[in-house]
Amino acid sequence: MSFKQLNLIQPIIEAVNKAGYSQPSPIQTQAIPAILAGKDVMAAAQTGTGKTAGFTLPMLQRLSTGEKALANSTRALILVPTRELAAQVAESVQSYAANLPISSFMVFGGVKINPQMMRLRRGVDVLVATPGRLLDLLERRAIKLNKVEFLVLDEADRMLDMGFLPDIKKVINKLPAERQNLLFSATFSEDIKALCHTLLNDPIQISVNPQNSTAKTVKQWAHPVDKKRKSALLSYLIGHHRWQQVLVFVKTRKGANKVAYDLQKSGIQADAIHGDKSQGARTRVLKSFKAKELDVLVATDIAARGLDIEQLPQVINFDLPKVAEDYVHRIGRTGRAGAEGQAISLISADEVDSLQAIENLIRQKLQRRLVDGFEPNHTVPETHLSAKIAKKKPHKKKLAKLKAKQDSSPSSQRGKNSRPKSNSRPSAKKKTSNKPSSKRKNSANKNAAARKNQSRNKTSRAAGTSSRRAT
Repeated sequence: MSFKQLNLIQPIIEAVNKAGYSQPSPIQTQAIPAILAGKDVMAAAQTGTGKTAGFTLPMLQRLSTGEKALANSTRALILVPTRELAAQVAESVQSYAANLPISSFMVFGGVKINPQMMRLRRGVDVLVATPGRLLDLLERRAIKLNKVEFLVLDEADRMLDMGFLPDIKKVINKLPAERQNLLFSATFSEDIKALCHTLLNDPIQISVNPQNSTAKTVKQWAHPVDKKRKSALLSYLIGHHRWQQVLVFVKTRKGANKVAYDLQKSGIQADAIHGDKSQGARTRVLKSFKAKELDVLVATDIAARGLDIEQLPQVINFDLPKVAEDYVHRIGRTGRAGAEGQAISLISADEVDSLQAIENLIRQKLQRRLVDGFEPNHTVPETHLSAKIAKKKPHKKKLAKLKAKQDSSPSSQRGKNSRPKSNSRPSAKKKTSNKPSSKRKNSANKNAAARKNQSRNKTSRAAGTSSRRAT
């Protein structure tokens, strides 16, 4: 099937051909006709499947027949989780709309907001935005969303993982009721399904691959190793196999810097990318990696979202992700567009629960390969598919702190005061007493004092009149 058979107009087909694409991917063959027909779409699409073009091409075609965006307004809103993904999507929109009279712009945090506000004054047909910066612009009245015709949530699962659900709901409340909604996600958790239920109107459901599955073109295995020796094993694997263009995932920003430093000490050209670095520094590192000036890019999950790197042969999980779904996102960076890729995980004994969760999610066990000289002293326990993950018991100190916090809370104090003591007797009926209460005593005293004053006043007035008569 060709793009022409999908009823796309010639200006778009020419732009797609110029970008180097001749045939649509499976996600595009299903999404494009549905979006052209004006249907809401809920698509399960992994990174590298061509999902960006899947929603961009038909959206641009439908926008090409309408009126231009008004000042401080937009006709199509694409929400993405990170700056890197915003840049990637905005670049794709600009490329595919090269032959159309459609304007586009991207906004994200980490940079000055004033230039973005100035650009939005002229209006923009397609706006690519991260939720946080979009809300900032809404608060400053730099953008209006009452003319939005298309709402796209790209990598919706990642946005929810990053805690953007409240922001997304605020944005949705600013949108007109009549619009076309498109949601793309690599994984579908219960939260995603609940969002789809409230956001989408009778959507067309598209799933190229089974939910939470990995590409067949990616070979996956794991190297058991002690945690302290992970850096040494990583340096050995990259040097021994002479790997280049390696993307290494770590849990924390501090860990990313340390891993990159250890690789540099081993003579490997490496650098890190994470949220603590400025946008300019992140852009420079990514540019060096794409230009193959760096052999290894060490990244956190958030920073790696939106990385568009062609022919990325290896992805290494230095740390297993905290959320099993992130494993699918990570290894989706390799084996793209039908190419083969390798996903290697360095696993230690304390990561067995994370390993179990990943294997249950992707419905397959990772092959374990020991490396000579790096055999672990602490054996990684065996895992079994569909096994329940044992929840770790909290430390005694944490339990004590939690208990103290609960005891000191106002609600617990109210509860203690309202509850009778366990050794107290049942409350009996109070005996009625003939003694007046303190309130009654006070009022009685006041009345008596008032009567005395009245009597004194009477006697004084009487004495005054008698004295006047005598005079």
